[in-house]
Amino acid sequence: MMQRSTDAADYQELPVAVAVMRKHFPADWVTPFHSHRRDQLLLASSGTMRVRTQTHSWIVPPQRAVYMPGGFEHTVAMRDPVEMRTLYIEPKAHRDLPSACVVISPSALLKELINALLDEPVDYSDSSRGLCLSQLILEEVCRGRSLDLSIPMPSDPRLMRVCEHVLGNPGDHGSLGSYADLAGASERTLARLSQDELGMGFAAWRQHIRFHYALEDLARGTPVGKVAHACGYASVSAFTAAFRKSLGHPPTRILEHLSEVSGLEGA
Repeated sequence: MMQRSTDAADYQELPVAVAVMRKHFPADWVTPFHSHRRDQLLLASSGTMRVRTQTHSWIVPPQRAVYMPGGFEHTVAMRDPVEMRTLYIEPKAHRDLPSACVVISPSALLKELINALLDEPVDYSDSSRGLCLSQLILEEVCRGRSLDLSIPMPSDPRLMRVCEHVLGNPGDHGSLGSYADLAGASERTLARLSQDELGMGFAAWRQHIRFHYALEDLARGTPVGKVAHACGYASVSAFTAAFRKSLGHPPTRILEHLSEVSGLEGA
């Protein structure tokens, strides 16, 4: 039986449609921008990931997954220690595989299938059980419900420097003008770029970031009042109204909603 590697390169040319890698990442670990030939599904069984491409960023709460088609350059940052399960999937293994990057809520069955495939040899091409598991995994990946957890990112390097700073420091309350030196651009230029490249004002974009980070705090059981304060709100009611407008559900319901779309109870 081939030993299971933690090097993604070892999974790209295996003679199987779905390969699975298990890996632990410490808190604050950041991978450099890279891409893979195969599609991949990144699932954090614990911990929160931030996945970035050149155009978008996704904050992926625990027990959620992000699907990344092959060839997309991306980087992954771990906010906490992360227990990662990664599927490397042949791009044409199933006609209904996602064609764009998306966060999905994996079913309980998919999680169990991934764990079961980890018990098979890395190259399970001679295992009828492994082949059956891989086919079921493909079906479950294609059935995964997508979640609107994407965050637009700019292409202009001046605004990108500011956005990268905020992603790493979501509690920073600096005005747009205070980032002028970091960006190498005036407040007026940054405001224009925000509208042109993010589709919203900078303050709205930063609040969107905070709400996505708040998902993890809520998942940990942090009281809504504390989460509201961390996001800069003086009252729970104001935070709840803004949170619902941004993510479609109030903070007291968002985790239930994420569980409902995956068919899980209290995940």
